[in-house]
Amino acid sequence: MVYETGNRTVDDALARLFEGERLDRRDGIALMAQPVDELALAADAVRQEFGDGTVDACSIVNAKAGNCAEDCGFCAQSVHFETGIDNYGFLGPEKILEAAKRAERDGAQRFGIVVAEKGVSKKHRPEEWEEVLEAIRLVRDETAVEVDASLGILTEEEAEILAEEGLNHYNHNIETSPRFFPEIVETHSFEDRVHTLEVAKEAGMDLCAGVILGMGETPTDRVDAAVALQDIGISSLPVNILNPVAGTPLGDELGESADITTEEIIKTIAVYRLLHPEARVRLTGGREANLDADEQHLPFEAGADGILTGDYLTTEGQSPGDDIETIQQAGLEPNRAANEFNPAAVKSREADDDTVETAAGTATSNAIEK
Repeated sequence: MVYETGNRTVDDALARLFEGERLDRRDGIALMAQPVDELALAADAVRQEFGDGTVDACSIVNAKAGNCAEDCGFCAQSVHFETGIDNYGFLGPEKILEAAKRAERDGAQRFGIVVAEKGVSKKHRPEEWEEVLEAIRLVRDETAVEVDASLGILTEEEAEILAEEGLNHYNHNIETSPRFFPEIVETHSFEDRVHTLEVAKEAGMDLCAGVILGMGETPTDRVDAAVALQDIGISSLPVNILNPVAGTPLGDELGESADITTEEIIKTIAVYRLLHPEARVRLTGGREANLDADEQHLPFEAGADGILTGDYLTTEGQSPGDDIETIQQAGLEPNRAANEFNPAAVKSREADDDTVETAAGTATSNAIEK
């Protein structure tokens, strides 16, 4: 494929990429310094070449909230910070299935079971471990969505069991670059996260691992995070944008705004597409807080082809109907490979009933009664 933007740096990178070369850290740093419009054009060309013209939607459930012993500076669920969220133990398989069925109804292709702790432990919490496995089986057997999970640090045995149960993607975000990571988290290391990803991959699961933008990292840190993910080998790259929560260190430091501009968000999405041409670059948490309603289609015109729809772990998200509208505004269509839903029906249902429950990630909402 021949495609030119008129920018020599961008066009050289595109040519090498289309010839089968993997772009590296030097390329990423050089690209991050280029004009956003030219980067967006190039990234869209790469998405067209390597993608399928759809945006893949996932949804999550916060299956166990709060009281996490880790000290991640962005996280409202850490026991180290006073953030006022509701804490609760594992919801149980049936309630998780309810959330998965809402995700299916709302057009999600995959559904993630998320637990806020260092790791769901087969050895130390065997009853909870068995409930997690039962939830995976129920979602796998009774819905059309693919079942994913984010359960923290894994042992090799745990990873093998999850793979045998049919877990599709294992999510474990690296959050930021190796250099900046110790500024955000002290209770575990960047290497701990990479090791869990390697264990999950060795067991046969696909990997979903990404970042949070706007925590005070530099553009080079954003590139270094993407390069680290290249080395790990991922199929889904979730890009979160910090939505600062009062009571967390980053919330207290930054106030209500992430340390990133709209232009920097679009640039980063585009560069991530160029560094990961075959992965789903997925726009996830914090997009509504950091992008105006009339800007939300822009990342999908700059290479993004995945989205997290519905609510997040402790904050509300956008409705699935609005997300479908955003996807179509960018000239794309929702993916329906696993779950053959009707996008028009999702939008119509929400238009007819503005109280309809979404596939809630925030389990403290009305969507899930504890």
